[in-house]
Amino acid sequence: MRSGVLFLGATTIALVATGAANAADLEPEAKLPPTVWNWSGGYIGGHVGGGYGRTSFSNPYGVSVYGDVVDTPVFLAGGQIGYNWEKNGGVFGVELDASGAVSEGTNTCLAASGFIVSANCKAGPNLLATGTGRVGYAFGTLSHTLAYLKGGVAWQTNRGDVVNNFEGRAPQENTHFDYGRVGGIIGLGVEQALTPAWSVKVEYDYLHFGGPSVATPPTLQDPPFAILPTNTTSLSSNYHLGKIGLNYHFGADPWAAQWPDAPLYANARAGVPPPIAHTACWSFKSGSRLAQPGRFQWDASAEPDEIRRGDPSILVSRLTYHGPDGLSGELFGRLDRPWGVFLKSNLGTGRFNKGNSNDEDWGTPYVNTKSGESNGRFTYYTADAGYDFLRGANYKVGGFIGWTYYEQELRLDRVCTDR
Repeated sequence: MRSGVLFLGATTIALVATGAANAADLEPEAKLPPTVWNWSGGYIGGHVGGGYGRTSFSNPYGVSVYGDVVDTPVFLAGGQIGYNWEKNGGVFGVELDASGAVSEGTNTCLAASGFIVSANCKAGPNLLATGTGRVGYAFGTLSHTLAYLKGGVAWQTNRGDVVNNFEGRAPQENTHFDYGRVGGIIGLGVEQALTPAWSVKVEYDYLHFGGPSVATPPTLQDPPFAILPTNTTSLSSNYHLGKIGLNYHFGADPWAAQWPDAPLYANARAGVPPPIAHTACWSFKSGSRLAQPGRFQWDASAEPDEIRRGDPSILVSRLTYHGPDGLSGELFGRLDRPWGVFLKSNLGTGRFNKGNSNDEDWGTPYVNTKSGESNGRFTYYTADAGYDFLRGANYKVGGFIGWTYYEQELRLDRVCTDR
């Protein structure tokens, strides 16, 4: 809006100075030929994202009754730097990125039978970094859209514990691991140029890592009674991650709100007002979606006076709900204000169609009761407030903080027990 006013003012001064301009003079000359966007050059930016990871533990005692795979939901944030070369629409590039990760999970492991005291395995990746090559193709309006594939090497740091579960009065044993490991990454994404200086990207990545051999603590077997000595477990991990990122391209004006060849005067002269990127009106949407709430655990630790080392991570019982599928109805509302602030919220309710649960109890022997889930329900809502820090005629880029509430109820059937 401000650029349009200044442009018209400059045109008025030119008309007064020359005294000879007329309407015909303003037709073709006022419209500059559009410039095709070129992706060549360097860039730097940041990203946030999330996804799903798994760390697997091999079992030295045999095939597990249940477990040995630790789910680690991931939230990540970080930055990237890279360089592109474009020729005839083909784009080739290299990129380095690093992300701090907030991720931790636990699961039962090393449970070869009900007569061996199993362990509680924990894993928590906290750093992911990649070095990749990118190949893509620029298309769309003036080549402002880039679709690409990427692949290369990756690095992770992962830390956690292998802690024996409840063994009565026996001393509890545990081992700790903290390692870095090289792996591989493949991914794909779409990047959209917003202005000559800024672009936004959406990306999916798959990362895979082998792992070291980690010592397992000695444990008990009964019957026959025996102390099983220290052994080893081999770790491996993989991640499915989604990211959204914002890049600044070197050499361009970071404050330019639009492309320099936009025909602003032609639009204003025709009486078409410039588009507004935000509005003061309420927007309301409603709909339904499939929901898969994921995995939930409830752990019961032994009382401190029952444990010689007083470790609250030593379990006597664990409930694990996993694989629930559901259908929900959802209402959504959003309020945008002229200065870029927005409020949004959604409310949903639904029911579960299927799922499973495991009820594990450590005693003599270990008992794992498996049940199917049916006739459950769930309710959730979110309330968020944010700010659009980049706004243009056809886009908004912003961030928000908020609150999420979730409640569920499950009914179980089809009970069976493993020992």
